[in-house]
Amino acid sequence: MSLPHAILTSLLEKPCTGAELARRFDRSLGYFWQATHQQIYRELGKLEEGGLIVARGRATARGSQRHFDVLPRGRAELERWSLVAADPRPIRDALLVRLRAAAVLGTVGLDAEILRHRQLHRDTLERYLTIEARDFPAGATLDRADELQRAVLRAGIAFEESWLAWCAETLSTAFRAGA
Repeated sequence: MSLPHAILTSLLEKPCTGAELARRFDRSLGYFWQATHQQIYRELGKLEEGGLIVARGRATARGSQRHFDVLPRGRAELERWSLVAADPRPIRDALLVRLRAAAVLGTVGLDAEILRHRQLHRDTLERYLTIEARDFPAGATLDRADELQRAVLRAGIAFEESWLAWCAETLSTAFRAGA
């Protein structure tokens, strides 16, 4: 996934200002694709220069804000990109490299760090489950768009559950007394 495509997706869901986009990123897409506000604004400029989005000035109490809309060329690019085959991304996590280092060094205990990660993953899982209960209540009739949105959320839930299972297994095997 690339940041420009994440931005196009978000703007097609709801055209907005750069500040609104950054806030929405922090609350939704940001769970699955992180970007700083500076990166978002820089990418908005590139998308506008490329003719994929257009900014329109809008008067506000604090002056003029730029409101971004996706142009037909931007929608076509998102459609093209959506059809491109992509391989799964390999895991890239510093904790796993640190575990390898601990195995080589033989002197580093990372059980406290794994316990900390377990809590972070529990917190994220709880946040995702809360979002799922709020946005996709049991028994609700969902259209295709809702089902696809829910599928993204369910991937995040499965990811967090997998990490929690891994933490439990690692703590019970690699860090048990005498191991």
